[in-house]
Amino acid sequence: MVGKENGYQMTASPTPHPEEDPLDEGPSACVMVFNASDPCGAAGITADMMAIASVGAHALPIVTGAYIRDTSEVFDHFSMDDEAVTEQARAVLEDIQVQAIKVGFVGSPENLSAIAEVASDYAEVPLITYMPDLSWWREDQIDIYQDACCELLLPQTTVLVGNHSTLSRWLLPDWSAERNPSARDIAIAANAYGVGYTLVTGIPLPDQFIDNQLCSPTTLLCSHKYERFEAVFSGAGETLSAALTALIASETELGEAVGEALSYLDRCLDSGFRPGMGNVVPDRLFWAQPDEDEEEDAQESSFEISPNDTRH
Repeated sequence: MVGKENGYQMTASPTPHPEEDPLDEGPSACVMVFNASDPCGAAGITADMMAIASVGAHALPIVTGAYIRDTSEVFDHFSMDDEAVTEQARAVLEDIQVQAIKVGFVGSPENLSAIAEVASDYAEVPLITYMPDLSWWREDQIDIYQDACCELLLPQTTVLVGNHSTLSRWLLPDWSAERNPSARDIAIAANAYGVGYTLVTGIPLPDQFIDNQLCSPTTLLCSHKYERFEAVFSGAGETLSAALTALIASETELGEAVGEALSYLDRCLDSGFRPGMGNVVPDRLFWAQPDEDEEEDAQESSFEISPNDTRH
């Protein structure tokens, strides 16, 4: 899906057509993503851009604010003015044809309103909404933000993505049954606001497994089970939702796109690393890392650089 073999087959170069511009070659799909800047690179728009590029699309990042955080926790968030968000998006959309839009955490109801207005002018473009865990925020702010998301963004959302516990608390706050809500229960609740499909992740299963289910209000469309990692990750949901959006933008059928995005995430988590003292960050470019044979060859051919005696 994301890697390429090292061997190349030599073929005769075709004569370029006079009307063809060789500079036009590149990713065929462009994905506009609204999200906040993350200074530690674990989540936010950094995760979106890397995942989108990794699966072969071109990211158009619209910055909606900035997190104050490290790899362990979020301390605060500062939202950008909604007019600035709108102007960023409009400038790009007047220049570049967009195949899909992803919305992450945008910080304020005003920004949600601005994004919903922009998206309504491009109603034919699939819109994927990701709702992260907002437990670091004040409860009253969470309620205001999620209520605005229900009213403004969900009616235009093609696919809603989120963790089982996050979506349950948000969309089914009065759930009183003894059993936990199913993914289809959540999809029905989301559909009440206009969402066609809901991807529910992290559904607990016995024996350290989790399930991830794509549902419509009427049926379970696909289910993908994975063994749970022992590590705690930052940015897993961003990685999955961004990869899914890029695959949808590339015209991959929805069920297949979900399977590929989950497989990509699993590889990212398996190759995850800890850049600081906090949580593990998914390696979204795992496929670019050299294998053991390549590392040995590089060590054998390496040479030492003379140290610089100048002290700065």
